[in-house]
Amino acid sequence: MAGDFNAEQKRYLEGFASGIAAARLTGGIASGAAGAAAPSEPTGPDAVHIRAQDKTVKDGGKLCDQEKWKRAENPFEGHNRLIREAAAGTQPKPEDNFRWRYHGLFWLAPNKTHYMCRMRIPNGIMHHWQFAGVADLADAHGGGYTHVTTRANLQVREITPEHGQPFLDGLTDLGLTARGSGADNIRNVTGSPTAGIDAQELLDTRPLARSWHNWIVNDRSLYGLPRKFNVAFDGGGVMPVLEETNDIGFQAIEVLEGASVAPGVWMRLVLGGISGHKDLARDTGIVLKPEACNQVADAIIRVFIENGDRTNRAKARMKYVLDAWGFDKYLAAVEEKLGRKLDRVAPEHVAPRKATDRFSHVGVHKQVQDGLNWVGVVLPVGKMTTDQMRELAKISSDCGDGQIRLTVWQNFIFSGVPDAKVAEVESRVAALGLTIKAAGIRSGLVACTGSNGCKFGAAETKGNAIIIADHVERTVIDLDVPVNVHLTGCHHSCAQHYIGDIGLIGARVPVGEDGDTVDGYDIVVGGGFAENPKIGTEIWKAVKAEDAPFRVEALLKTYLALRESKEESFQSFTARKGPEALRDAAEEQPVLKAAA
Repeated sequence: MAGDFNAEQKRYLEGFASGIAAARLTGGIASGAAGAAAPSEPTGPDAVHIRAQDKTVKDGGKLCDQEKWKRAENPFEGHNRLIREAAAGTQPKPEDNFRWRYHGLFWLAPNKTHYMCRMRIPNGIMHHWQFAGVADLADAHGGGYTHVTTRANLQVREITPEHGQPFLDGLTDLGLTARGSGADNIRNVTGSPTAGIDAQELLDTRPLARSWHNWIVNDRSLYGLPRKFNVAFDGGGVMPVLEETNDIGFQAIEVLEGASVAPGVWMRLVLGGISGHKDLARDTGIVLKPEACNQVADAIIRVFIENGDRTNRAKARMKYVLDAWGFDKYLAAVEEKLGRKLDRVAPEHVAPRKATDRFSHVGVHKQVQDGLNWVGVVLPVGKMTTDQMRELAKISSDCGDGQIRLTVWQNFIFSGVPDAKVAEVESRVAALGLTIKAAGIRSGLVACTGSNGCKFGAAETKGNAIIIADHVERTVIDLDVPVNVHLTGCHHSCAQHYIGDIGLIGARVPVGEDGDTVDGYDIVVGGGFAENPKIGTEIWKAVKAEDAPFRVEALLKTYLALRESKEESFQSFTARKGPEALRDAAEEQPVLKAAA
């Protein structure tokens, strides 16, 4: 029957059905009554979202498709249909592809005809048996490998429709979940990877990340935001968690004598980070006690729920409410929600953040616990086979404290490794074809999924990243300092290219006169994070992917030739020299002059 309708008729019927469903949600249609009932105030966990949608329409806005889909059928209420359709091997329609992301399943058409599952792992910390269990699930239901993400999380790919729900069931059996890990929800909660073992830290973020994770998972009214939302906790240790790229960042700070609050460790609130839109989170001046983080984050998000844009997906992140209102108005609304004023401390009463270590996620590092170490393992752009995972889990159990700590640098660390076991860990990791040795480029190499597994990707980022690393190791053999090279496939900037020393964002590069294009990149330099946050500056556009390794080589050789000393980082060098001058000097390198 459906095949008898043309495209316009189908759109009309879909809109009519969505309208009926929406009216029933708000009491606009009375079942079995003689006439239509007067609209009633929405109730239940979705009420705050329905009221925001109603206000948008009343003010003359047109809800985007995703808002209509949420309203027609709440994704959680569609779960039993997901089970039925998974059992039948049904590929999801666009609206269900959106809904099933609430359950952690991402249908990757048109690039692939399978699901990817993204999990929730608060603070990125797993038990060894959970890590091995995910490997078993990836074998049973996926492609036999996993990826570590830039939110200290795991993704499993190549999950066919009939394996979607069994995979989710398997996560539950492991004490894990994927609930709310995609779509318009609060994503995986990140915290300092070395929490509780770092001598420099001011505060252990593990209890905070776990508490906020549980707060989200158990409150349905915090699902279905105008757009996705990120929250991070930084404990002030040596390993950055990139909280400045999050919508909300909580930073452990030391408040000094003379401030308006008692001296000691507080959490500083920063807001509005979204590096793909060239914005980093800004200091609000607000400080709070660690135990108040959940309540304050909840109020911030509820202001966003009520006032975020539900008509234009490109302008729906919290940043755009902050841009339109200004920070003072937004924070006043938060304080109204809380029913109290928040404490503020001037920057001069806050001790400077201690320096981070760009190699702290790789290699052997002393823990605060005497005689113990954490050991960071380099992963090729975050990928591990399931056989590697099971053996890595065993190494963690045999030689460490049994924990696997994922980082935002697409790798992980073993913790609790006694001095006497470090050599064994290195040897067993090497036997898997991996390394713990910090190198000039691979330890800072970050790449998103790219066009191989994402419909937005304009380039095959992971493959290109490996090619760049191989090339640099052959041609820039004297690179003796850490350099961060980030490759992202599209404007969503999942690999956060704007904060890399060198960042590459996918672009289609025209070739010939027939409109054909090939993979390529726009290239930026000078980005930074932690104590040196900065959005990078674009210096080249539309560089073919095959030429990108030579551009990176030229930049690195220019840096090594002209830096003042080994202590001058690539970011500091770029700031001193200037991005355009760096570009001009790089173009004088033989490798680029030969290609000109």
